Amino acid sequence: MKISSFNLITTAVCLFLGLAAFCLESCSRVPSRSGCISCHNALEAASVNHPSCSACHGGNENATDKSVAHSGMHGPANPSEPAVWDESCGRCHRYQLERVGSTIMQTNAGMIRNIQLTWEGEDGNRYTTHGEKQFDADGQQFSPKPVEELDNLSGELYRKFCSRCHIGSGNAGSYGATHASGCAACHFPWNNEGVYTGSDATMKGRAGHSASHAMTALPDTQVCARCHNRSGRIALSYQGLNDGNNGLVPTSGGEGGPLMTSGARNLTHITPDVHFAAGMECIDCHTSRDVMGDGFAYRTMYLQTEIACEDCHGTARELPRYREIIRENDEALRESRNYKLPVTSGMNMIRTVKGRSYSNVFYRDNAVWVAGKKSGKLHRSKVITGTPEHDLAGHERLECYSCHSRAVPQCYGCHTTYDKRRSGRDFIKGADTPGSFSESEDYRMLYPFPLALNQRGRISPVTPGCQTFVSVTEPDGSRSKTEYVSMFKGRQQLRFAPFYSHNTGKKAVGCAECHGNPAFLGFGQHVVEREGIKGTLICERSDSKPLDGFLTLDKGRVKAYSAITRENARPLNGAEVKKTLKVNLCLPCHDKPKDPIYRKGLDYRALDDDLHRRLLSDR
Repeated sequence: MKISSFNLITTAVCLFLGLAAFCLESCSRVPSRSGCISCHNALEAASVNHPSCSACHGGNENATDKSVAHSGMHGPANPSEPAVWDESCGRCHRYQLERVGSTIMQTNAGMIRNIQLTWEGEDGNRYTTHGEKQFDADGQQFSPKPVEELDNLSGELYRKFCSRCHIGSGNAGSYGATHASGCAACHFPWNNEGVYTGSDATMKGRAGHSASHAMTALPDTQVCARCHNRSGRIALSYQGLNDGNNGLVPTSGGEGGPLMTSGARNLTHITPDVHFAAGMECIDCHTSRDVMGDGFAYRTMYLQTEIACEDCHGTARELPRYREIIRENDEALRESRNYKLPVTSGMNMIRTVKGRSYSNVFYRDNAVWVAGKKSGKLHRSKVITGTPEHDLAGHERLECYSCHSRAVPQCYGCHTTYDKRRSGRDFIKGADTPGSFSESEDYRMLYPFPLALNQRGRISPVTPGCQTFVSVTEPDGSRSKTEYVSMFKGRQQLRFAPFYSHNTGKKAVGCAECHGNPAFLGFGQHVVEREGIKGTLICERSDSKPLDGFLTLDKGRVKAYSAITRENARPLNGAEVKKTLKVNLCLPCHDKPKDPIYRKGLDYRALDDDLHRRLLSDR
């Protein structure tokens, strides 16, 4: 049968009008006087693009009776929670929903796996918060197991401690860490108390709600900080905040503070990250694919993260890469529609380490510019390509933040007790179950910080990850484990993990500090005795192995006694340690990194030539 072009055009127009009608019905249907507005007449509009109550919340907005109006609501208070987001946010935002379902911030696959490695070791299965079918980075479909089935201590710890900080689970009861679940976790701002403080009288003062009903397309740093203030504490370090030893140590005048966050922790001020000091939000560096995922399920956070310092600053020998926006449907164009300075066709957008375009970082006038997504403020990025201090022989494997980190939070000696006589809240199962956790720590510090090889084979800061001493009390009161250290790579040992603290400074760690202080190499606080280096930070449960290091030097031989987690990561070996320390022979005279001698491999026998013998004899 022959179909005329007129019929094809007519069919296409009808399909378009049908789709438009659906969108208008779903996202923009506003009755002249709905039952919702008759009660919630002062409730803030979510946004100009979300004027209809029932399109998001469900229910019956034409009803005047409360019970009828609320019947069939999604959530009901939060229509974006994962159990119902297919019927709410996902109806209009299918592209975002299909990505966020597999993002590591939803699955927490990396956190679950690392807890397993720390506590009991992997069992050959991949676990996530919910266990839906997903695709790995190679595009192969797999079905992870739900973490409810991880029936051991690591599963219990995740569900009762760690699971509150993922977007699948809300947290309405922790001061300073309150947030919703689902899309609202990032797009509806909460206050520290988790109480609605907007204009609607029927909601005023109610706990368990965002501070306002007004949506934000672009979350600010405080939204990120509601989750990222524990463990690595990157949101605290970024803003120049530190919770100190146990968080309750008083400061000047015997007072705590000056700020407080979740867990009754007092925060003091340290130097903030240079990007924060310049007015940059977290989202000005991190792309939506870092946060919401790219559709693939990654096993660890570093695999999902698609940005690197080199993207904006270049390397010693390579400039930042960019590509021109030429397609009208380019993702950078679509993502930037809500930015203060949207992307336009023809702009040269800087590319991430994965080769995708940033939506707010571009090349113009022979410079790299970062535009604040919310503020529109332009920040010129310093490109380090061709600078001699960044082209040092032997530094090829250094991560940028190995030298430019000001502080790295390090929490040593985590003593965890699991008491089966008491019950604790399982936030994944949504019920109280037998078994309750409690924790204490020995010591916390910021500087100096140890260095080791990370999963990329590059030298980076590492932090305890985790130094867990586990005690288990059985229902009859007996102890089945007492300060137990789990097995890792075939033996009982503590672990350190590669880490970027998000506390970056313009000024780098001094050459003499890194090459002259063995603490940076993994020896911790120490004393040097003849041909040996001995650690001094001793724990009563680890009296032969200091907590804040992972290397010893005995009679000139370097030995590792703690592990570095992540694939391919390891401590520096003996040859690398000795080579690093030998640089001290040159530093007394050649103390500037721009010195030409550091552009090539050092000749450590140079002190024996005529020139150096003469110079040394004159001193």
